[in-house]
Amino acid sequence: MAATLKRLWRLYHTPTGKKMFRYATVSVISTAVSFSVLGLVFGVFRLWTEVPSTVFANLVASVPAYYLNRTWSWGKSGRSHVFKEVLPFWTMTSIGIAMSIGTASLAHHLSDVYNLHHFGRTVVVEGANTAAFALLWIVKFLVFNRLFHVDPVAHADAELFIEAAVEVEGAEP
Repeated sequence: MAATLKRLWRLYHTPTGKKMFRYATVSVISTAVSFSVLGLVFGVFRLWTEVPSTVFANLVASVPAYYLNRTWSWGKSGRSHVFKEVLPFWTMTSIGIAMSIGTASLAHHLSDVYNLHHFGRTVVVEGANTAAFALLWIVKFLVFNRLFHVDPVAHADAELFIEAAVEVEGAEP
C-alpha cells in the first residue's frame, strides 16, 4: 500500500497527474451534485419516478461538470468550441444518461420485485445511478487515453495512474 501511495504521489506531481487528479475531483463533485439532486427530487419530494428523477439529476450535475472540467481540469478559458468541446462533452453525457436510464429502470424493476418501500427504492436508484456513471468514467478514461495519447510520457503517467488505481481498489483496509 505504501508503494502505491508513493507512486500516486509521484504521478500527482506530473502535468498529466495533476490533470487526472482534477478530472477525478470534478467527477466526485458532479457525482455529489447528482446524488443530492436525485435524493431530493426522488427520495424527499417524490416529484417523479426513478427514470425522470435520474435524468433530471444528471442534467443538473452536467452543467458544473462541464465548466469545472473545462476551466480547472483542462485550463481552457474564453468561448467554448462547439465541435471540440461542447459536442464531445454532451455526447458522453448523453451516453451516461442513457446508461443511467437503463440502471434506473432496472432499479425500478428490482424495487417492485422485492417490494421495497420508498427509502429502499431511493437507495437502489442512487446506487444504480452511481454505478452507471462509475462504469462510464472508467470507459471514458480508457478510451480517451487510447485515442488521444500523443506524448509517451503522458501515456506512461496514465498507465501508472491506472495501475495504482487498480492496486488501491484491490487493497484490503
